[in-house]
Amino acid sequence: MRAFWALFIASLAAPLAAGEPSLIQPIDCTLGETCHIQNYVDRDPGPGAADYDCGTLTYDGHKGTDFALPSLTAMERGVDVLAAAPGTVVGTRDGMADVAYSDETASAIAGRECGNGVVLRHAEGYETQYCHMKSGSVRVREGDRVGAGDRIGQVGLSGKTEFPHLHLSVRRDGAVIDPFAVEAGESCGGTGPGLWAAPPGYRPGGLIDAGFAAAIPDYDAVKAGTAARADLAPDASGLVLFGYGYGARTGDVIEIAIDGPDGWTFADSSGIERNQAQYFKAMGKRRTAGAWPSGTYTGTVTLRRGNAVIDRKTARMQIR
Repeated sequence: MRAFWALFIASLAAPLAAGEPSLIQPIDCTLGETCHIQNYVDRDPGPGAADYDCGTLTYDGHKGTDFALPSLTAMERGVDVLAAAPGTVVGTRDGMADVAYSDETASAIAGRECGNGVVLRHAEGYETQYCHMKSGSVRVREGDRVGAGDRIGQVGLSGKTEFPHLHLSVRRDGAVIDPFAVEAGESCGGTGPGLWAAPPGYRPGGLIDAGFAAAIPDYDAVKAGTAARADLAPDASGLVLFGYGYGARTGDVIEIAIDGPDGWTFADSSGIERNQAQYFKAMGKRRTAGAWPSGTYTGTVTLRRGNAVIDRKTARMQIR
């Protein structure tokens, strides 16, 4: 472990070479809308964890950047993985099933935690590795030359992962590189340059989705993207608005507001009690008598951190 951290610290502190790659976003999505960054490289050399901005979007020993999709449904529709820089394919794997990691699957993927993936070699000893790709989606073979932005596969759920995402690792001469702050040393909060041609803005957490349901939905359905309802019946047993988010910190507050026909309103809030990589909150009302007013309902989920609004999502639903 000590030897690894020596390499890690050295790689993060090394000055940029003249031929370092200029990286583009390696996934065909819009950050903050159709994908988000769930985890960054862990900058803490000890047993703790901190991302490059000294935030909580990482975990101990994490060696890459995780570009996450909002749901399994989005994964099934297909989201392309793109070469982050020109290079040569030096390794591939395909054919591993898209199955969420669990204790039951651990032995089957031992030694293949990356899942289906691709390794590209670039100039000056740099490599990029793309993990957790969809089974059957890898489009390149060893020895192929690719350009920046070329499609090399699709985002999946293979290997050691519990949610659909692309894990991008950057290495130089085998040592881990943080593409967001190459020269920032072993700690967080540095101001050194990164490797991105257009650096993705840092988001300290946010909301992935919001939707309506007749009752508090099952979390698996929320993560799959199948929990939200576009329509409910006037005699639905309840009217619930949920918010699904990432990067929660202790003390964050989720606010729920629903505006319906004829001045019908509902509002509530709930605090976050501990740091959570992903989470969901649901609040609403049970039907006690009569029917829900027919028409359009607009729900707003707000994530607050202190006095700041971190993110906000809206959803609409019809009672008819």
